Amino acid sequence: MASSIAVGVAPDGALTYFVPVPPGELPPVRGQDLMAAWTTAHEAARQGSWGQRRQFCFRSPEGGITELALRDVDACCWAAAIDRTLGLGSLHGLSVCLRLLALVQLIGGAGAAGGLFAIEAGDAALHPALWRAAAESPLTDTAGFDAPRLLARLARDRAPAILPDANLI
Repeated sequence: MASSIAVGVAPDGALTYFVPVPPGELPPVRGQDLMAAWTTAHEAARQGSWGQRRQFCFRSPEGGITELALRDVDACCWAAAIDRTLGLGSLHGLSVCLRLLALVQLIGGAGAAGGLFAIEAGDAALHPALWRAAAESPLTDTAGFDAPRLLARLARDRAPAILPDANLI
């Protein structure tokens, strides 16, 4: 599997990444890589270090292309921060970025995972099992997580709820 990603600029100015595999074939990452990316991206947002629009063109095994566009300013900020530290021109860097964005989406919409994270005054604490599941679970064709599958994995692992006084990241 090729590990580099060609990068260009679209006519609208968006950075465009030509990814040789579909999102579901991006490699798993280490939980600590995901945690470090969270911290880096969160700090970039605090500093107002906004990034430019990005789009990803994923090649399917059949040769088709699936496109994913990042237009949300927060997502662009976080992607830019990860690009500066890990580089989105590699499958590893892109996998970390998309898993981080998928984790944010999961937290935002998964009340069932509420016992595995705490958000307070703009900071967040996530249970280690949630970091691990996000780092290792496959992405969907739309570069998100299959929430029921990920939550079932957490239930199988019997991850206890996070403590209210946990250290916030």
